[in-house]
Amino acid sequence: MASFPLSRPLLLALGCSLAAQLTKFLVTLIGEGRVNFKRFVELGGMPSSHSASVAALSTGVALEVGVQSPLFGVTCFYSLMTMYDAAGIRRSAGKQAEVLNRIVDDLKVTHRVREERLLELLGHTPFEVLVGATFGVLGGLIGGHWLNL
Repeated sequence: MASFPLSRPLLLALGCSLAAQLTKFLVTLIGEGRVNFKRFVELGGMPSSHSASVAALSTGVALEVGVQSPLFGVTCFYSLMTMYDAAGIRRSAGKQAEVLNRIVDDLKVTHRVREERLLELLGHTPFEVLVGATFGVLGGLIGGHWLNL
């Protein structure tokens, strides 16, 4: 069997991340009826590409070295922490940015304020994380079969 220049689990993670970002673009195109190329690189939205990539990585490691491997345990823990961060901490930071942007908008009425808007779409809803994780596991299984894992 020919060897790959990159590890196969890494290829699965990269592929699922790119596919999730493409899906975000398509969701915006279909849902809002507009083309927004920024969706290829923006944070947040449906599905979570972070969740997709770490779930695909864990799936690839499971297929390559087995679920009894310490490496699978590490990637699984890393995946759960990444998903928790996306749905919890980063989402909270996005909500705080919304509030701060509203405060600045209100202050502009009575004061000269330099407008520098904070990025609001930072995290994900739990559903977006779940869809991203499912996307990653399925993509990892399909890609793993294709890569003979």
